[in-house]
Amino acid sequence: MLRIENQIMDEERALYGVCDVRVEGCSFDGPADGESAFKEGRNVMVQNCFFNLRYPFWHDKVLHIEDSEMTELCRAALWYSEDITIRNTMHGIKALRECHRVTIENCDIVSPEYGWMSCDIRMADSDAKGEYFMMQARRLDFERVKLNGKYSFQYIEDSVFENCNFDTKDAFWHAKNVVVRNSIIKGEYLAWYCENVTFENCIIYGTQPLCYCKGLKLINCEMHDADLAFEKSEVEATITTPVISIKNPAKGYIRVPEAGELIRDDDMDACEITVGGRKES
Repeated sequence: MLRIENQIMDEERALYGVCDVRVEGCSFDGPADGESAFKEGRNVMVQNCFFNLRYPFWHDKVLHIEDSEMTELCRAALWYSEDITIRNTMHGIKALRECHRVTIENCDIVSPEYGWMSCDIRMADSDAKGEYFMMQARRLDFERVKLNGKYSFQYIEDSVFENCNFDTKDAFWHAKNVVVRNSIIKGEYLAWYCENVTFENCIIYGTQPLCYCKGLKLINCEMHDADLAFEKSEVEATITTPVISIKNPAKGYIRVPEAGELIRDDDMDACEITVGGRKES
């Protein structure tokens, strides 16, 4: 494997099309302001490098990045690439898009639009911040991920999240075939229009959650600050904490220890609601 160490590179396509290369201690920065340093690379290993220029990894295959930094000027860092591993790295600004088979571990991500239209993404022990996180992504497998953002996981499919902490407005809208376990989800208007989504042993915070859903399940979940919940949803829910109000769920059942208000003024409301062990008409 070719080894490149301790160099500063700022020219356009500095390492275009490289194959079987290990790059250590290098800085991609400088007055030439060149783009696309590793475009079309194959079997590339990067360690302890600094990226301050645009589009370094496009159309790459078999890419390993470790102990590195991608600044806010390193825009759109990883697009249209596959078989990627990223560890102990900070990366930002639209960093991952339309990529396949990606493992992310112990990373710090600050990136609007991260992960759009990517698939087979495994993320563990990482922090992320940004809007529209993982929009239209498929087959996500997340463990111990902390996210602070807005509009996260919209239109995702076939995904599993465990032991995560999400503080994000409007999360999981239009999501399909998703399981969230042992996690904390804070935000407003959670998971509207989702389909076949299950929350198990979760703690959920926020107003007007889980409306217009199909195939929705809540198993042994806490809900806090939940008002006008489940409107027009097809739901099976066992909730362990009081809710402020439930509004016109479509069908299924909801079991809750206490509800401040049940709003049932829609003739199409056919859901069975049990409050404190007693069925409500």
